[in-house]
Amino acid sequence: MDKVLSKKVGEKVMLLGNEAIVRGVLESGVQFVSTYPGTPASEIGNTFFKIENSKFKIPNLYFEFSTNEKVAMEVGAGASFSGLRTLVAMKNFGLNVASDFLIPLVYSGVKGGMVILVADDPGCSSSAQSEQNSRTFAQLAHIPVLEPSTPQECKDFTKFAFELSEKYKIPVMVRETTRVALQSGIVKLGKIVQGKRKGKFIKDPHQFVTMPPRVLEMKKELLEKIEKIRKEVSEKSPLNKNSGGQSSAISKVGVVTSGVSHLYAMEALRELNLNLPVLKLGFFNPLPEEKIKKFIKNLKKVLIVEELEPYLEKDIARLAKDVNCNLKIIGKELVPEVNELRPEIVLQAVAKITGKKFKIKNSLEIKNLKLKIPRRKPQLCPGCPYWLIFQGVKKAADPKKVIFGGEIGCYMLAGLPPHNVQDYLYCMGSSVGIAHGIKKATNQKLIAFVGDSSFYHSGIPALINASSNNSNPLIIIMDNQTTAMTGHQPHPGIEKTGMGEPSPKIKIEDIVKACGVKNLKIIDPINQKEFVKTVKDFLSKKTVSVIIARRPCIFVK
Repeated sequence: MDKVLSKKVGEKVMLLGNEAIVRGVLESGVQFVSTYPGTPASEIGNTFFKIENSKFKIPNLYFEFSTNEKVAMEVGAGASFSGLRTLVAMKNFGLNVASDFLIPLVYSGVKGGMVILVADDPGCSSSAQSEQNSRTFAQLAHIPVLEPSTPQECKDFTKFAFELSEKYKIPVMVRETTRVALQSGIVKLGKIVQGKRKGKFIKDPHQFVTMPPRVLEMKKELLEKIEKIRKEVSEKSPLNKNSGGQSSAISKVGVVTSGVSHLYAMEALRELNLNLPVLKLGFFNPLPEEKIKKFIKNLKKVLIVEELEPYLEKDIARLAKDVNCNLKIIGKELVPEVNELRPEIVLQAVAKITGKKFKIKNSLEIKNLKLKIPRRKPQLCPGCPYWLIFQGVKKAADPKKVIFGGEIGCYMLAGLPPHNVQDYLYCMGSSVGIAHGIKKATNQKLIAFVGDSSFYHSGIPALINASSNNSNPLIIIMDNQTTAMTGHQPHPGIEKTGMGEPSPKIKIEDIVKACGVKNLKIIDPINQKEFVKTVKDFLSKKTVSVIIARRPCIFVK
């Protein structure tokens, strides 16, 4: 944190990509930050939380962990509508939660600069349910999207995004991936700027009320705005840059990249001693189409190096029809669409299209090794209260006869040995919603697990739905009194805000009662006899039953 807050302008420090984003925010005079924790974006909120709970508090800066990503974006927009510069940060799946608000927000535009930081996770190293590519939202929402590849770019792109947003009165997305968010690199520091604006909301229904027929005018204005950004900014921006060699016999082959893929491509060229022309696109949307056309005009082949879906590949194929219809575009036949890229994959792709021979050297060669090392499954922490919950559930219910529903969080490890009690897993809040559907479709007994932070995030509407529609699953709310898996951030059940201020405790049991649940019991799962007895009893109830299994995470004091 000391490096992030350094006041030495021009100093070069080592920062994570996420820390560099925080520094870019501080150098932009931002006054409002909202987030919901989710890896690989967690360090952004964690860093602001540490700052605001320390002696180094930034004057005129407000920070909060919101109850979910949609709320985080809404409160951030409210601050932006009032003239303040705002950052909203989330992981890829959080953008889905927020998308109901995001799309009309881009229509209306903003006042103070508003940047939406989204962290994708190719390879699903921290995102179990899918390999979502948030670049999709560029076309869906018509939002400008920037893609940094290094910590220095994380800081610089963030600052640029605020300027772009404020000039064109439009929210701007900065999209990073796991390797960008969590890599360390040298960052040259600028000046921390203290925001001094006084927030004031000025009534303007023409901008802020998205109703027909005005909303159709808004869409037309948005499309015109995006085209203006393309011509005035994207085509001229240094965020899109040519690197590598110039035209020659072998450089009739070119490479187009974006994000962390650029680092892999440049590493491959160094390994193969090649000097091919490379176009790095920092602007994913709107694309600098004229710059791309100029780059591909005289090439015979172009390799598109991008992670996941071939968005750049499809756009470049479209552009090539106008300027180089014989161009051979090579992408997903050599660069896979599944899993994150690795340097050796890009190395093989570049070697293949250039005819270069190479040999991947293994720096760690172990000969005559007969020892077979067993693969270790992820485990709950020693002393975690969830051991007691899963142990008690298996004593009370036969896993062959009872369905178990889970979701994202520490408790998703229930699907692995030695627990093996998880029959479905999707997203936050879904365990209860799916449970209701199964109970209405079958007579099978079912237990749905939901964490305390997940319950506040999106479990409440599902519980209301199950209760009001006379369903009868058993729901176990696993209250370990923190948002454990993403770094122990506070939630509404903790009497503390992101600013370190005391706050009312929103009790889970009060919410459950308000949802009309009659069968409710709060149990410390260390009381195994009582826990097992209650699970058995509640499984046979005719209406929704809830057990709040309350015991703090071992890392909570």
